[in-house]
Amino acid sequence: MDFSEKWGKDVEEATRLALIDLRLTEDQVNVIVLEEPTKGFFGLGSKLAKVRVEKKPVMKTESREEKIQKYEPSYRPERAQRTEPERAQRTEPERAQRTEPERPQRTEPQRFEPEKRPERRPEKRVDRPRQAGETSSEGTAFSIREKPADLVDLNDHVSETFLKEITEKMGLSLKITVQGNDSCIYVEMDGRDSGTIIGKRGQTLDAIQYLTSLVVNKDKEKYQRVVVDAENYREKRERTLEQLANRLADKVIKSRKSVRLEPMNPYERKVIHATLQSNPKVTTRSEGEEPYRRVIIELK
Repeated sequence: MDFSEKWGKDVEEATRLALIDLRLTEDQVNVIVLEEPTKGFFGLGSKLAKVRVEKKPVMKTESREEKIQKYEPSYRPERAQRTEPERAQRTEPERAQRTEPERPQRTEPQRFEPEKRPERRPEKRVDRPRQAGETSSEGTAFSIREKPADLVDLNDHVSETFLKEITEKMGLSLKITVQGNDSCIYVEMDGRDSGTIIGKRGQTLDAIQYLTSLVVNKDKEKYQRVVVDAENYREKRERTLEQLANRLADKVIKSRKSVRLEPMNPYERKVIHATLQSNPKVTTRSEGEEPYRRVIIELK
């Protein structure tokens, strides 16, 4: 067998299986990638890699004299077979004719290396502590539980169409309800697959909310805030963050040492800032760059 086609989770695994099938090593074959692997959409619909491994053709081995003749056209085999006495009988004029002329010495051009400039490191972004009554640098604080009173049901909204297409491609069955006004859009998703759409610590839900916001605000002059929720996860997470903020504030007051929280998205940082905004003993600020930006709680 001169070739083998195999599937694998990546190109390396498929190649390894084909080499085992052919009983050859990697330097004895040519590898042709027929299909690249794909991860799919949110881990769904992934495809395997497919390769075709072909045995290299056997190269004709050249003799020593053929190799010398290839790289030294003036070489003659009969001269190589001369005996030592025959070589000694060569006359001086014959030797002089075989002497190669001296080659002029090459001078290397002078290289000019550019002057190395000191590397500038980006400055670490740190927000100043907030004063009493001042809103956080994350923006105006808001609460998921405090929905506007003028929300109305929106049928066939662009966000509903987009989310239905996304969830169908993910193979999820969810009921989608959209409410909104001129400034904000609230989307509720319920169903047996709600846990999948939320993801670990709401990361999948945050990603879908970001994409939905891009779709809703495309080609619009006035920005609308978009909130995508599933099984009241946002409200439950907000309560958990409020409890965490108050507990860590008490720890800072007792230990008199600042506390750095884990990296959070802008919405979760807003909840921490808003919760401790009225605390007379501690203040909050944000530090770092996205997506590793975090809140620091410290004494005033």
